Amino acid sequence: MTFENSNLKRLVDHNMKNGETDLLTVLITNRRLKEENDDLKLKIKQLESELQIFKNNNNSNSSNGVRVSVNDENNSSRSNGNTLQIDDLVNIGYNGYKVALTPEVEEIIQKGRRVIDEIVASNKVVYGINTGFGLFSNVTIPNEQIKISHSTGVGTPLTPARTRMLFALRINVLAKGFSGISLETVRRAVAILNADCLPIVPEKGTVGASGDLAPLSHLALGMMGEGKMYDGATGKVGPAGEILAAYNLTPIDLAAKEGLALINGTQLISSLGAEAVHRSRIIADTANIVAAITLEALCGTVAAFHPAIHNARPHSGQKKVAAFMRSVLHDKNDANGFKSEISESHANCGCVQDSYTLRCIPQVHGIVHDTIDFVEGILSTELNSATDNPMVFPDLNTTMSGGNFHGEYPAKALDYLAIGIHEISNISERRLERLVNHQLSGLPAFLVKEGGLNSGFMISHCTAAALVSENKTLCHPSSVDSLSTSAAKEDHVSMGGWSARKALMVVDNVEHVLAIELLACIQALDFHRPNKTTPPLEAVYQLVRSKVPYMEKDRFIQPDIEACLELIKTGQVLNVVKSFLKN
Repeated sequence: MTFENSNLKRLVDHNMKNGETDLLTVLITNRRLKEENDDLKLKIKQLESELQIFKNNNNSNSSNGVRVSVNDENNSSRSNGNTLQIDDLVNIGYNGYKVALTPEVEEIIQKGRRVIDEIVASNKVVYGINTGFGLFSNVTIPNEQIKISHSTGVGTPLTPARTRMLFALRINVLAKGFSGISLETVRRAVAILNADCLPIVPEKGTVGASGDLAPLSHLALGMMGEGKMYDGATGKVGPAGEILAAYNLTPIDLAAKEGLALINGTQLISSLGAEAVHRSRIIADTANIVAAITLEALCGTVAAFHPAIHNARPHSGQKKVAAFMRSVLHDKNDANGFKSEISESHANCGCVQDSYTLRCIPQVHGIVHDTIDFVEGILSTELNSATDNPMVFPDLNTTMSGGNFHGEYPAKALDYLAIGIHEISNISERRLERLVNHQLSGLPAFLVKEGGLNSGFMISHCTAAALVSENKTLCHPSSVDSLSTSAAKEDHVSMGGWSARKALMVVDNVEHVLAIELLACIQALDFHRPNKTTPPLEAVYQLVRSKVPYMEKDRFIQPDIEACLELIKTGQVLNVVKSFLKN
């Protein structure tokens, strides 16, 4: 007898030694092992095919693709469907960066399109290429009908900056080559975006699966020359067709599969989420500075920031914040550190430990930093993911239906971001209470002379409290909800659009609360004069005072809050401190 498998021979030898010589048993075992070998060979072949696809994608996209540039080709950063960064997207939205396609990514797009053209030529009925969607996935429909039926968004339109981010992100996804869209359509989309001709996109109407259909349909509608469009050059809104014609731009014409290719994906969630992450990073870094100034104004101690404490509980964010606090505050044990006249004035006060809002800054701020890191990781992957359906795989010469359009990843992450960044406002408002409460601070009540005649920061604190309370409602996770849609064909959704929008609302509130604390702690420093704080924090004092004068008596304070808000959002507070630090 011959054996096809050496393992089988060993098995037979073993059985014969134990008296099991039934030939039928041996033959059955032989057959079973042969089938297992065949299955293994098939799996290996499939894995080799998938590995080749992976290599092709990485080799062709490693350094080329969608190029994001600052107005000219010589000053550019590159993105390719794989490496678009959050800051790149924000720069497209807010700083006039342009988008271009490289020859390499154009070839990738064309390879995907050839698969679709072959399907169309064969007259096959394939989902998403020549059929309806959801319940109507078995119905063949004209491709251009999609733009009409899916443009159902409501509410306030996205701002021009956010529309640019949405637009650019959709182009980035199409550049990956998994959507089967034609190169000509992508080229026209790039031209329309770079001309700052922006379709009007209502912010409400997506359930976050199957993708952000309604908002992306409005985006596509404008590119087709229908609906309303914003003209970036004039700042006016008018008929899309007329605005495109004014710039000699050709509206896109939909071919097979292109309707769905333009509208199926998580780009609304992800583009708004990218802005939320970007602004949260600035908030978290600035909050450390503001907290340090408040600690100085309240005559706090740096003892709780000793590295031994934080090495014993070595969370990354906690250690980072503690190290920062040590770097900008006066530490009598650090001969090379900054000096503070305020700190030295109460060196022998006998204070053992501060309140939690001062003592636990590293622990509370630290988890916010770690939260932002986590969410940034999720969003960075999502920005560079193919979220279409069906997907086109040129190396397999086929299309496949899957669920990459589902927004659960960014939805959950942005709900988490809202909860995390809100904590900055939560603790900021509590520090503000200590600043304005003379029984806790030892400073004039509400940080103004002649209290009673003047209210000082009394109502500013009320504003902060109102915003913090509002955030507590907004932090309820949107993604815990799901409703069945499309006649139960799409029976689980992420609600990620609301996750993203309310994350931005939370961020906006946190920025304002932090601006109020900044304004108040700078006012508090004035009551320590002539003593000064450390040089980096003194530089922040000078920066704020260059925009907002000392409050001698009550005045219209809302412009002062907005001035501090601008210093925070534009990174000026951060930059003035960074100039003093080695790392």
